[in-house]
Amino acid sequence: MTVEIPDEVVQAKHLSPSAVRLEVRREVALALYVRGLFSVGKAVEFAEVTRRDFEGVLGSRRIERPYDAEELDRDLAWAKGPV
Repeated sequence: MTVEIPDEVVQAKHLSPSAVRLEVRREVALALYVRGLFSVGKAVEFAEVTRRDFEGVLGSRRIERPYDAEELDRDLAWAKGPV
C-alpha cells in the first residue's frame, strides 16, 4: 500500500520526505498497537525502530502494555535463571 503525503505537509513540518515517512510509519504502528491489531514485535518491525525506542514512545505517551499473569510467570522464571 502506498500513502501519498502532499509536499505542502512535508514542507510545513520542515522535515525531509524520509523523516516524514518514518514518522507516519511510527504513528500508524502505535495506532494499530493501541487498537490491538499489532503485537509489540509487529509494531516495532512496521515502525522500523528498535524495540527499546518503541517502548520508550509507549512510556512517554503513557500507553499501557497489556501484561497478563502468564507473561509475569514467564518473566519471573527468566529472571530467576537456570536452577
